[in-house]
Amino acid sequence: MTPQPNPQAGAAVKAADRAHVFHSWSAQELIDPLAVAGAEGSYFWDYEGKRYLDFTSGLVFTNIGYQHPKVVAAIQEQAATLSTFAPAFAVEARSEAARLIAERTPGDLDKIFFTNGGAEAVENATRMARLHTGRPKVLSAYRSYHGATSTAINLTGDPRRWANDNGAAGVVRFWAPFLYRSPFHSDSESQECERALTHLEDTIAFEGPGTIAALILETIPGTAGIMTPPAGYLAGVREICDRYGIVFILDEVMAGFGRTGKWFAADHFDVTPDLMTFAKGVNSGYVPLGGVAISAEIAETFAKRPYPGGLTYSGHPLACAAAVATINVMEEEGIVDQAAAVGETVIGPGLRELAERHPSIGDVRGTGVFWALELVKSRETREPLVPYNAAGEANAPMAAFGAAAKARGLWPFINMNRTHVVPPCNVTEAEAKEGLAVLDEALSVADEHTV
Repeated sequence: MTPQPNPQAGAAVKAADRAHVFHSWSAQELIDPLAVAGAEGSYFWDYEGKRYLDFTSGLVFTNIGYQHPKVVAAIQEQAATLSTFAPAFAVEARSEAARLIAERTPGDLDKIFFTNGGAEAVENATRMARLHTGRPKVLSAYRSYHGATSTAINLTGDPRRWANDNGAAGVVRFWAPFLYRSPFHSDSESQECERALTHLEDTIAFEGPGTIAALILETIPGTAGIMTPPAGYLAGVREICDRYGIVFILDEVMAGFGRTGKWFAADHFDVTPDLMTFAKGVNSGYVPLGGVAISAEIAETFAKRPYPGGLTYSGHPLACAAAVATINVMEEEGIVDQAAAVGETVIGPGLRELAERHPSIGDVRGTGVFWALELVKSRETREPLVPYNAAGEANAPMAAFGAAAKARGLWPFINMNRTHVVPPCNVTEAEAKEGLAVLDEALSVADEHTV
């Protein structure tokens, strides 16, 4: 689709937004949202006709890109057939979506509880774990993000929690492995794994194993930095949880449905959790949908005991029809394999080549279409390019980098001192190379702030 400039329409959209829309995570008078006129595939464009290659996939959810015709058609067909229905009934789109998801989840995660998004999925997974065990506490990691509902935000380990933290949510935090900024002063992946597991077991011992209902981890943390866990870590966590009767929850809201080059990131580690949360890529974000995949043991807890939770729009037919179409499209078009291939042959090698030329790149990490560049002032000291949770003038170097990328037609994902490379899972080789070329130019701006 060729963007057609229409500045007058754009001005009207912008005016209405400024007058009436209250934006999340923002000081309302300090933001200037771009008015978007349309999107297709890996691109979107504004009302001036300027087109952007989207290296954010929305908020890391358009796994099949924008406006895939088969998914759009499925939503239209479902709307014409049965646009909505209460969750207590068996509905074809809902049943088929659950079947297709259960076929792809690891192990015996064969029961699907649908929610409207990832935060509600985490909320309900935590509730299930507490009811299943009769215990109050939940362990979660620093450098994590689990959502913005009450329980989910208290489980979160990044600064968005601070203003929402009620200090009474029964959450205990621990350090997960991250060799580049190791909290354990490790000098190898194997040492980082060993020390992180020892730290976790010590935390459990001092908290009292009998008080801990669940442990939640993002399989590969997303917004917090795309830190792939070292070999053996998740298997070690699984063993510890089994030993103490702790429910193991994996949060796959961002990493799931092809993003890492597997259907789920857990498939890279041959680990099956007791509960797995999902959302985002399940239907490429076309209609809000999330859920919890539930093991047989936990499902049995509620076989004759009512589960005390639900949502009006649980398993909404339009959202489920979009999920069915998305999963089928991903199979038919080989999108999961495509994500793996473009990550291995284009994005990974390309980012490592950029690191050879740009002193601002301290670390390159990722898999599939799930990558992060850690930007630093000095490779020797690893001092971040901007301070932790920087804002205003303190964040100027990252803001300048972002502006340089946007000026050249690339919309980057920026969080703190990192830029994440997270295009759609079906990004083409040519599109990936186009984005890398823009990053190459924009990183020269970041280089100006190195020492």
